[in-house]
Amino acid sequence: MKLRILGCSGGIGAGLRTTSMLLDHDILIDAGTGVGDLTLEEMARIDHVFLTHSHLDHVASLPFLLDTVGSMRKQAVTVYALQETIEILREHLFNWMLWPDFTQIPHAETPCLRFQPVAIGEAVILNDRRITPLPARHTVPAAGYLLDSGKASLAFSGDTSDCPEFWQALNRVGNLRYLIIETSFADEESGIAQASGHYHPTLLAEQLPVLRKQVEIYITHLGPADQPRIMSEILASVHVATPRLLTHGHVFEF
Repeated sequence: MKLRILGCSGGIGAGLRTTSMLLDHDILIDAGTGVGDLTLEEMARIDHVFLTHSHLDHVASLPFLLDTVGSMRKQAVTVYALQETIEILREHLFNWMLWPDFTQIPHAETPCLRFQPVAIGEAVILNDRRITPLPARHTVPAAGYLLDSGKASLAFSGDTSDCPEFWQALNRVGNLRYLIIETSFADEESGIAQASGHYHPTLLAEQLPVLRKQVEIYITHLGPADQPRIMSEILASVHVATPRLLTHGHVFEF
């Protein structure tokens, strides 16, 4: 597997893109604003989109992707998500008011978009690539994902806060090599982090020792204004590993 980071910021601005990752050439993990940096040809090759949850910074480019390259494709883009996430997207996004319902365009029999529900712990296998939803705790129903090539695995937390089931799931993965985990707020805003279902550095430092694996850890979804402070606090408080800042354009091969 080859995972290319299209966006990993908690906000937008020059050089900043919200969460999206391109797996090989045909799978998106989340569809934040980073998708907009792909060429038309790259976007047209995307057959599958796995969403962690329904928040705008993780789905913002999905409507534009379908509108931009739908006519260039011969089959629907399949969006995999929790059933609750699918229901939110149907009601609040693809509803003909905020955006057209691409499950009915150009025809209900041959749409640009189809939804496929997923369940925590149940793998989706695409050409020997195993993608398994992981537990997460956020303000809306949410999941992370485990990407398993057979040789090695990468885990992505999505948006989450303290979730014991997430760490339990990771400890059962024999070939885990990488962990991408969010930390959205500095410790000074721990109350906001807790209320909004996100990590802050002290909480991350408390939780990481639960992981009984030697893995490379990357931090994502940092608030743009507080990014240096968040990373400084993480490095000062995390002692079981040396987390690195995830950056736009980073490529993982595993």
